[in-house]
Amino acid sequence: MHAGLRITAFAAALAATFGTAYGVGKGVDPVVDDPAPARHETHPEAAPEPEGGGHGGGGATSAGGLQVSEGGYTLDLTTPSVTAGKRSDLRFVIRDSGGRAVTAFHREQEKELHLIVASRDLVTYRHLHPTRAADGTWSIPVELPRAGGYRVFADFTPAKKDAESLTLGADLAASGAYAPRELPAPNATAKIHGYEVGLDGGLRPGKESELKLKVSRDGRPVTDLQPYLGAYGHLVALRSGDLGYLHVHPNGRPGDGRTKPGPQISFSATAPSSGTYRLFLDFQHRGEVHTAAFTVRAGAAGATVEAPTHEDGAEEHGH
Repeated sequence: MHAGLRITAFAAALAATFGTAYGVGKGVDPVVDDPAPARHETHPEAAPEPEGGGHGGGGATSAGGLQVSEGGYTLDLTTPSVTAGKRSDLRFVIRDSGGRAVTAFHREQEKELHLIVASRDLVTYRHLHPTRAADGTWSIPVELPRAGGYRVFADFTPAKKDAESLTLGADLAASGAYAPRELPAPNATAKIHGYEVGLDGGLRPGKESELKLKVSRDGRPVTDLQPYLGAYGHLVALRSGDLGYLHVHPNGRPGDGRTKPGPQISFSATAPSSGTYRLFLDFQHRGEVHTAAFTVRAGAAGATVEAPTHEDGAEEHGH
């Protein structure tokens, strides 16, 4: 597709619906799309054949986020399209089997709901925390830098006895001048905002494995990471192709008497299938949240390949 071609929101939505992967294989610019990636301050308080994972634990073996409805709940995305490069309010509602808006949720990792927005080519990534109105409508301002298909993931647990955690997904279109990008090549080191994060370990299809991420700055290990969302790290994995979602939690937590505040953060994860995945690690240091991104191939030994020379992270708003 020609880079200068103007596409409508309908066309972008159609591309997202069929799960178009906008290129896989070669290394490109880092995940950050904007010219100057901004640090974010801490605030109180849309395929080809898959190459995802269920929510929550490392033992999950099925891909999450592939359905808009599951377990009697539906993600009703009331903002199905936006304009690339323009700030817009993203709105949605979680509905129960009777079509009623859900207004009660269990808090997980300090939030009632975690919202992930990712481009189909896995070059743009946002981890957001929207606010919920009394009528159950969730909203948050978002600005997507490039035109094309995106996938929106809502990660939550209804406040209902024996309710299970769910990850629902819906397609979002961003209209504008479309220019495809290729998936960054596999990497074992990511650089973001002066930090270097090394990845040790890899994903194994249908089998739990440990992922160790080590954070350093100016060549020195960072040993004073700050808790973020109740942990020293937050990791999301998305499968290239269909964007199957794998949300894992770290091994250990702050204050448990055994988990140190860096430099290493450990996770256990199970890949639902072989193929290529994009990992996004959020960590907090000196009051700012940073995101390091990696490309890994499930089934391959370790994370493979040498570290890229450019920064490889993701700009996010709404942490």
